[in-house]
Amino acid sequence: MSASVKVSSLPPYVGPAGRIGRWLLDAWCVAALLFLMAPVLVVMPLAFNADAYFTYPIRRFSLHWFHEFFTDEMWQVAVKNSFVIGSAATAIATALGTLASIGLTHPKLPGRALITAVLVSPMIVPVVIVAVGAYFFYSLLGIANSLGGLILAHAALGTPFVVITVGATLAGFDRGLFRAARSLGASPVTAFRRVTLPIIWPGVFSGALFAFATSFDEVVVVLFLGSVEQRTIPRQMWTGLREQLSPTILAAAVVLTLISVAMLLTLEGLRRRSMRMRGMSA
Repeated sequence: MSASVKVSSLPPYVGPAGRIGRWLLDAWCVAALLFLMAPVLVVMPLAFNADAYFTYPIRRFSLHWFHEFFTDEMWQVAVKNSFVIGSAATAIATALGTLASIGLTHPKLPGRALITAVLVSPMIVPVVIVAVGAYFFYSLLGIANSLGGLILAHAALGTPFVVITVGATLAGFDRGLFRAARSLGASPVTAFRRVTLPIIWPGVFSGALFAFATSFDEVVVVLFLGSVEQRTIPRQMWTGLREQLSPTILAAAVVLTLISVAMLLTLEGLRRRSMRMRGMSA
């Protein structure tokens, strides 16, 4: 097949029935995508509504609610807490998850399957159970309703994502490179920093993005462990829905959506770069 033929085009030997089936499959995929995107597509225009209620059609457009989101003191505190908690939790989760992934790739590690299951359990166990357990445990330590407690809890939720992404990257890593660096006199830390990390950093960065997104979007743990001073954007949105229904919540939702889209584009760029490094077609 010539290079000018598109990837999505069908081979010439496909008959009319196959082409109709492909068109139906494409139509079904588009319908499913629109169904999943419908809530976002409905919310985003309402954020630009000048009126203080959620109705269609929109009579007047305005950026008033975005201005309130970026200038209101309560929302400013929520944004600051979200970035502080998310950044600190991401740093901890990335460090712990990367080290755990490197250890789990060792072929002679006993109980590797059990250790992996324990590390990824926060992804499987319902988050409300994790929140309740963390509340009672942190209460014994005296760090419940504190910023440090929230950071540790969010780091625990984000670590499994780092373990999985870095572990997948290490699956194609040639450990002979690390041994060669050690044989040339490099210490384990130097060999990891100069040889291993430059190769696996797309997986590390992808895991860090997933950990940050998990922390940035978490509300259940914040409700259990956070006080009024530790309110984040999701908690502020949840409180606003319960106490006062303001369109500022829609503006916050649009901002979070844009952040999520930026993360997805970054992850796609990292995926393509990783495939190019392995000599594969993106």
